[in-house]
Parts: sequence; structure tokens; C-alpha cells
Amino acid sequence: MAAEIIHPHPAEAGDPIDPAFALHRGGKMEVRATVPVRDADDLSLAYTPGVARVCTAIAEQPELVHDYTWKSSTVAVVTDGTAVLGLGDIGPEASLPVMEGKAILFKQFGGVDAVPLALACTDVDELVETVARLAPSFGGINLEDISAPRCFEVERRLQERLDIPVFHDDQHGTAIVTLAALWNAAKVTGREIGELRAVISGAGAAGVAIAKILLEAGIGDVAVCDRRGVVHEGRDDLTPVKRMVAELTNKARLTGSLAEALDGADVFVGVSGGTVPEEAVAAMAKDCLVFAMANPTPEVHPEVARRHAAVVATGRSDFPNQINNVLAFPGVFAGALQVRASRITEGMKLAAARALAAVVEDELSADRVIPSPFDERVAPAVTRAVAEAARREGVARR
Repeated sequence: MAAEIIHPHPAEAGDPIDPAFALHRGGKMEVRATVPVRDADDLSLAYTPGVARVCTAIAEQPELVHDYTWKSSTVAVVTDGTAVLGLGDIGPEASLPVMEGKAILFKQFGGVDAVPLALACTDVDELVETVARLAPSFGGINLEDISAPRCFEVERRLQERLDIPVFHDDQHGTAIVTLAALWNAAKVTGREIGELRAVISGAGAAGVAIAKILLEAGIGDVAVCDRRGVVHEGRDDLTPVKRMVAELTNKARLTGSLAEALDGADVFVGVSGGTVPEEAVAAMAKDCLVFAMANPTPEVHPEVARRHAAVVATGRSDFPNQINNVLAFPGVFAGALQVRASRITEGMKLAAARALAAVVEDELSADRVIPSPFDERVAPAVTRAVAEAARREGVARR
């Protein structure tokens, strides 16, 4: 006898259907043709024999693939399902709703077509090989929800192997939006970023990328903390990635716990979950900036943070100053694809952050240091800035 299929909605007879399940039924996206196939003439152009002429031309001049296929406007959203949102390692099938969501955000906010690909492998070699073999179909690769520290090596090796943009959004999208908000938050409090000492809670993908982009932007000092406290060169338990972080950060030579590092700090950036006690926030510098970005439960509740901080940001949409990656990745890829960039450089990321910050530079307040995801100025500004930066840095091919 076949096993009974139990549906999660409704939970009991008479209960309303969960609107999230109702929205997701059948998936959130579909494939549509951009050309008509109404009759034999259309068919002969869209498929055989007409398609053969296009194939032959591309075989003779490979760069024509950008003009005569979807490659120039399409990215792959690739995951292995090991670090999905706040859910963790839930596997490729369970990750698909998130990857579909990412794909529709690419289209909605950046005009970029995206295909969700959830892979049934977690080994670094297998991930790299699989993505590299799929790459000819796409103009860019957006890596998503791959757990640290594997995500660093997967991205690095794919960047070395492929001649199209490879971008791990959990790292760089978060870093771009954080930097943009921090630039503006510093302005609100009458300071420059070079005057600030920051403490980052979390030494995973986002925390490492944020530390690196803050250093590129000229932060006064930054220390990164993991579960054992400050990541510093004197520790004997560091992974290669954390060893690199220790070498690049912490000019003040701090040791000890996160709370100890926050004493007198100007900026807290939380990308780790966990909880920061109020007394640690109270010990921060005057007019401090608190970016508690864990979602759905920030490391410091915004109401608590506001008692001590001049500017508060979170990862949530129900409080001001949401640090949301959708402010970055659609425009970053749209700009890179527009100029057929071979990769996404540090300069392109900084340009994206500057453009994003500039969108609201004339509207700044403690509750508005970053635009809304629905601000229609965002994607065009980021797209333009990224394309211009790609040309300046010599990675644009048109």
C-alpha cells in the first residue's frame, strides 16, 4: 500500500491555507519564448533549417553567441543547499524555493534573466567542475548559499577558470550594501569612514567579505570575531581563511571576546546570529553605528540598539535601514553583462557601493542611510557604475 502523502497546508480541516504555500504552488517562475512560432515560416527560422545558419556563424566566430543567444542577459543561480538563509544545510531540493526567489528578483529589479540550479554535490572539486561544464550557457554565475569555508575556494577556482563574472552574493552582495549604508551612516554622524573602528561578529562568508571591502574603502580599523572571540594572529585554531583575516585586520591587536572588542568601538556589524548583550552596546563609542543584520532575529534588537546608537540597521524589512542584497546583485550583474565583463573586480564592487550610497545622499537621516529595495533609482545607478568601473579596470569587452 502506498504511503499517505501529508500536505503541510492546511494543517487541519477548516484552517486557512498558508499564503506562502499558496504563492509557491507550481513554482514562482516559468520559461517564455521571446519570438513567435505561429506557422511554418516562423518554425523554419526559430528552429531548423534557419537555426543552422546561426549555429555555423557562432562556430566560426564564438563571440557572436552573445548577440544571437540568451547568454548576454542570463545568469545561473547555483547552490548546493548547504547554507540556505537561516535554515542551514537543507539540501538542493529544499533550496529551490530560495533559488527561484533569487531568479525572479534578478528579473524584477535588474532586468536580468536567471536560472536556478540546485546541485546534488557538495565536494569542492565536483562543484567547480559541474559549474564550469554548465558555464557556456550563461553570461555569469551567481553562487548562492554555499557554506563557508568551501564557498571561498569554489568562487576563487571558478574565477580563475572561467571568463565570465562569478559572484558569491552571500559574500559580496552583503558587503556592498553594508559599505554603502556605513558610508552614509558616517555622514549622518559627521564622520568619515577612516575615523571609525568596526567590529564584525561572524567570520563566515559575509563577515570576511565585509571586512575586506571595509579595508578597501579605508576603514580606520576593523576586527572580526567568531565564536571564540577576536580573530587574531596569536590564535592557533585558525583556518586558512581566518588566518588571512587575522593578517589583514585588527591593527589595534585586540584579543578576547566580542564584548571586549566592542568597548569603545564605533561600529558593530552582525552577520552571525547569536545575541549581543545590551551592556556591550552601551560600552561602544558615542554616536556608534549598530548594523545587527541576522534575520529574523538581529543580534541586538533595534529598540535596544536605538537606546545607545545614532544609526541602527538590520536585515529585516519591518525596521528602517534594511541591509538587503537585492539592492546590489541585480545591478552588479546587469552592469557586468552590459559590457561583457570577464570578471567582477574589487573596483566594480566599490563602485556599486558608492552608487548605492549616492542614491539617497540628499535625503540622509538616521532612518534613511540606504535606499528601499523598491526605489526605482537603485538598479540603474548600480548598473551604470559597475559598467563604467569595468571599462576603467580593463575587464570590459565592449
